[in-house]
Amino acid sequence: MSTDAQSAAATTQIEAFTESARSRSGEDLADYAQLWQWSVDQPAGFWRALWDFYDLGDVASTADSAAITDDADVLADREMPGARWFPGVRLNYVSAILRHCDRPGTAVVGLDEDGTRTDIGWSELPGLVTGFARTLTDLGVGEGDVVAAYLPDVPEAVVAFLGTAYVGAIWSGCGQDYAPGGAAGRLAQLHPKVLISATGYRYNGKDVDKTADSAALADLLPDLVAHVVVGDADQGAVPGGVSYADAVGADGSATAPAQVPFDHPLWVLFSSGTTGRPKGIVHGHGGVVVEHLKAGGLHGDLGPDDVFFWQTALSWMMWNYQVAGLLCGARIVCYSGSPLSPDADRLWQIVESEKVTYFGTSPGQLQASRKAGLVPGREHDLSALRTLGSTGSTLAADLFTWVDDNVKRGLPISSISGGTDVVTAFAGGSTGVPVVAGELPVRYLGVALQSWAPDRTPLVGEVGEMVITAPMPSMPVSFWDDPDGARYRAAYFDHEWAVPSDEPVWRHGDWVTVTDRGSLIIHGRSDATLNRHGIRMGSADIYEVVEGIDEIAEAFVLGVDGPDGAYWMPLFVTLVPDATLDDDLRSRIAAEVRRRLSPRHVPDEVIEAPGIPHTRTGKKLEVPVTGILAGRSEVSIDPRSVDDHGLIEWYAERGRAHRWR
Repeated sequence: MSTDAQSAAATTQIEAFTESARSRSGEDLADYAQLWQWSVDQPAGFWRALWDFYDLGDVASTADSAAITDDADVLADREMPGARWFPGVRLNYVSAILRHCDRPGTAVVGLDEDGTRTDIGWSELPGLVTGFARTLTDLGVGEGDVVAAYLPDVPEAVVAFLGTAYVGAIWSGCGQDYAPGGAAGRLAQLHPKVLISATGYRYNGKDVDKTADSAALADLLPDLVAHVVVGDADQGAVPGGVSYADAVGADGSATAPAQVPFDHPLWVLFSSGTTGRPKGIVHGHGGVVVEHLKAGGLHGDLGPDDVFFWQTALSWMMWNYQVAGLLCGARIVCYSGSPLSPDADRLWQIVESEKVTYFGTSPGQLQASRKAGLVPGREHDLSALRTLGSTGSTLAADLFTWVDDNVKRGLPISSISGGTDVVTAFAGGSTGVPVVAGELPVRYLGVALQSWAPDRTPLVGEVGEMVITAPMPSMPVSFWDDPDGARYRAAYFDHEWAVPSDEPVWRHGDWVTVTDRGSLIIHGRSDATLNRHGIRMGSADIYEVVEGIDEIAEAFVLGVDGPDGAYWMPLFVTLVPDATLDDDLRSRIAAEVRRRLSPRHVPDEVIEAPGIPHTRTGKKLEVPVTGILAGRSEVSIDPRSVDDHGLIEWYAERGRAHRWR
């Protein structure tokens, strides 16, 4: 952080940044709204100010490449897709982390389900990272090669990722909850040269042996030259086997980080792949560095005094986002167990024992805590906790209230919305900005987010399509194996608006309301729209109401088009233990939906389901299951991308049994 920021010890990072930006821009920047407007009106000026604020010239390769003197040095081409950011800069993501390694204390904590704790000190981190990097170079792995991971959320994954990026190779991770075929559906596309896997882990009270699955995955990756194994294993029985201990124990003292172009690939993340081959989304070193410092540092105020814990898995972009804590000099916590084992209190125990200051979780975990009757603020010492983050789905307003009443009075809640696509949030909570239950307080700096009507008119106070009208540094560099960019453009830019235009905008596929205060309300996916009697409704609005009813564990509402203009809107629910879906509960559901939303939102029927199907990252499968209920033959769901594929036939049978009126 710059000298100016360091001198403002009593302020938050965003306050110090605002003062610096005010001085250099000559703008008033009297409040967040003005700061945001400046950041999207003058993107080159904003990102240049952030570059200087975090002293990123110190991690670039030469004085010439670090000299950012005018707007063209920041944003040479604004065209989307393909904007050119910091075209003269060469740097390495890992350098921006290792500059913190003169700090005392722990950088990375690892916890398993039984509570076994490991830690990596800041002083240890460079040796482990460069050791792994040296092993990779000895194996012939260098810039542009791929290292694939099949791992739980453990510190070894962080070290392996940093060692991979250090040499300019490309990282891609997959959680070990995937079967070998599902993991190969992603990783085999990348032709990795090295696989790193674990012998197993403990989850939901059981020891899970992944030795055979790891070997099976390795067999499905024909370009491997080595297989690095975390845990006790007979390396001689593993073709190309290298123990993790040997890999990080190599002498990397003479190695230096590869200085790569700003947009050099850092990692490949994958779309859910529920209805087709998962798309590999490529992000660059520089874009991730500046975006994650902005999101973690400016908006989250993460710094050297923080402990950052976001319960996640390698298959989810939040794992990559959690590593951003190291960019900010914070300690990060990796947890490889179930968030609900032995019960819903498990994560709160970790927050207490690790003195977590920023805890990231999901609406599902908070809902489970509420339904279990937990009062974490009374049952645990949460005095260190200063921010609670939530993502994965919309956080209902009543859960904001539950946190305030049961976790910590006045605790800021940062419900964020973004995605794998940009490996960050478009909007969410920000230090110093008040929180309103059910809303995302701000559009993030540098994110030109609007809500649009079909004719491309910006809307305020009305539901519209979420669009991003200007480039962001962490937008994908490319899709993997998409040489002409056709799949990339189709994913975000090929939407047909009622009023055509040659000006490209990023359409994210969410319904959103931008309030007159600049906050956001997310209503659900626009490609899973409920459209009853010509009135568009978001599924998230219904979930907020229904999942707030004590007996309901989870809800799943779908809008199904039938023959001759018929429309069916069933609500599927799962129940908490000992609850019964009787006429009384059905009536209460309808009454609550009618009272809090409208009569149009009341479902046609409420059906108890054996489960709700999700992607591996926890998103409800609204779009494909809607197609299945409609009887569309072209719908195909990859069983490897779904948490319980056995449910799909149950829903298909409900569709076949439905009688259209």
